[in-house]
Amino acid sequence: MVLTRGIKPDGSPIKVMAVDDSPVTRKMLKKALEPEGFIIVAEAGNGRDAVAAYAQANPDVITMDVTMPIMDGLEAAAAIKKLNPSQKIIMLSAMGDKDIVAEAQSLGITDFCTKPFKPDEIIGKILKVLAEG
Repeated sequence: MVLTRGIKPDGSPIKVMAVDDSPVTRKMLKKALEPEGFIIVAEAGNGRDAVAAYAQANPDVITMDVTMPIMDGLEAAAAIKKLNPSQKIIMLSAMGDKDIVAEAQSLGITDFCTKPFKPDEIIGKILKVLAEG
């Protein structure tokens, strides 16, 4: 599947759910993605809210912070993967902890982006996970 920035081959926008306890990070994601044609279909500030919003949002990809209050990103990712094992999730973290990476990989999450990220970096990661099918 060949993708042009934030647009799918059928011409519709790539739908992203942004999950991060930092409103600044969510705003940075919007600023990076929306001008490229992506659409932010949902935002959440913790994992519990992300899981609750997931089914209605129906995102193509989720950017998920690891460290959040109430329910962390790994717990939320596990819950979402139970609902949809093929859901594409990119973990965002300010730290590259090997244990976190190993746990995420055990959930089927292979893509990570270190914060702070550059717009082209997060766009590239999103396009990569979607192109992998």
